[in-house]
Amino acid sequence: MLSPDRIRDAALDAGLLSEAAADYEVVRRAIGHIRGHWREQPEIETIAEAAGVTPTELHHLFRRWAGITPKAFLQALTLDGARQLLRASASVLDATYEVGLSGPGRLHDLFVTHEAMSPGQWKSGGEGLTMRYGFHPSPFGTALVMVTERGLAGLAFADPGEEQAALADMKRRWPKANCIEDRAATAPTARRIFDPSQWRPEQPLRVVLIGTDFEVRVWDALLQIPMGRATTYSGLAAKLHKPKAARAVGAAVGKNPLSFVVPCHRVIGKAGDLTGYHWGLTRKRAMLGWEAGQVALH
Repeated sequence: MLSPDRIRDAALDAGLLSEAAADYEVVRRAIGHIRGHWREQPEIETIAEAAGVTPTELHHLFRRWAGITPKAFLQALTLDGARQLLRASASVLDATYEVGLSGPGRLHDLFVTHEAMSPGQWKSGGEGLTMRYGFHPSPFGTALVMVTERGLAGLAFADPGEEQAALADMKRRWPKANCIEDRAATAPTARRIFDPSQWRPEQPLRVVLIGTDFEVRVWDALLQIPMGRATTYSGLAAKLHKPKAARAVGAAVGKNPLSFVVPCHRVIGKAGDLTGYHWGLTRKRAMLGWEAGQVALH
């Protein structure tokens, strides 16, 4: 049985994540306006009106959500149309200096240890595997968290009303696995993923990668991209010593079952374009901007 202190802490954590998820709905509207008008460098009053909140509310929301001001977020996210910011594996951290954010200090990241399921389990479609899942609030909207006894096995995102579609999409990856809804079982993992204060190298998050040998190699390479940096599909292919396999690498990136934790959002096109993202380009931009805030804070 959980102690009263543990129950209180869990309730506080859940409350913070719920607040972050509610913030994201406003952030999503704000990002949409920023993306359409970044060349005009809109004032906070204009962005706030488009997001449906007051300027003061927007200012406090961004401070709470990303740790930076709306102006700094606008600059970090849209510097030269978000292309110079990311072009040729540029550092988001370098861009934070250009836009006047504070120095980095010690960079925190979501520390992860991982293992791969056997090829036989992958080929069998997860037969005999029990996966527990739950929907949880996150800084990027509703998150679908899926765990096995060996660790996190799936992480997806859904906009309002699309939760069941996200679940069906994830289930198709392991068609023969036994999926059980168990929000209580997945809540600790959700908190571990989305609360930066719990990102500790001495207590790494355990994840399970389920895919082909090549896909697992690509996902492992994604885990090597530090927060605040980006790489290209061709750069990732070169890292894998397969310089002509950029298209195959892109396909493997697109099949990543652990969004955010395995940071496929840090991969961009050769020309610096953000390119596609399974869970939406707005969410990808939000993740990059949120991470820029985390880098600036630390």
